[in-house]
Amino acid sequence: MDIRIAQPEDAAGIRKVCAAGNRVTYAGLLPEKEIERVIGKFYNEARIREEIGNTNQDWNGWFVAVDEGEVLGAGGGGFTDDTVAEVYVLYMDPKRKYQGIGTKLLKAITEDQKSRGAKTQWVAVAKGNGMAIPFYEARGFEFQYEEPAYDMPEDAGHISVRYMRHLL
Repeated sequence: MDIRIAQPEDAAGIRKVCAAGNRVTYAGLLPEKEIERVIGKFYNEARIREEIGNTNQDWNGWFVAVDEGEVLGAGGGGFTDDTVAEVYVLYMDPKRKYQGIGTKLLKAITEDQKSRGAKTQWVAVAKGNGMAIPFYEARGFEFQYEEPAYDMPEDAGHISVRYMRHLL
């Protein structure tokens, strides 16, 4: 398996992995309509291609896990302040969970962010997300606070939990 910065030809694979991961992760946590809205907005091929080609300090780019030409996982992040990084997205093929793919992707994102000056790293996950919360806690992230979920209707009542870890 190869962990690397995404190339334009990875866009369809990123879309596929993120859409499938979203559906599995948020089933039962969010209404199906909201899941599909988020997938359509954030994980469409045109947007992903644009994000692959336009990286900066706010968006450091997509990282992918590829095996025999197939994208098995994808993730990315950026900075919210000079030394404060964020993991914005991290999904794997649901059939390939628990094989170390997420850990390897997180490590690649983290090393890139550290090389850009990150001292802390944050992540937001949906409250009740039984896949992401244990994953991040096992990698040293600690709960900080709850807030209304980003990009969800305000009256929907969806809550994000924010986690942070110090980078050495």
